[in-house]
Amino acid sequence: MPKLDEFLRIKGAAQYVGVAQNTLRNWEAAGKITVYRHPVNNYRLYRISDLDELLAAVDEPVVENATPRRRRAK
Repeated sequence: MPKLDEFLRIKGAAQYVGVAQNTLRNWEAAGKITVYRHPVNNYRLYRISDLDELLAAVDEPVVENATPRRRRAK
């Protein structure tokens, strides 16, 4: 069992990542982030290492199309 100091509750996790608490709830519902539950009070817990991975993924550039779009002539 991991130690509870490796986790943040939803308010702390939202501040850590820089998003609203509802955004974390939406990401949980969409399966984008793993959420754990406190064994006593059932609060949402977010593992700090998972949040770090999420932040690292955001920093990676996304290359969708290498060719630039042309503007339409008016």
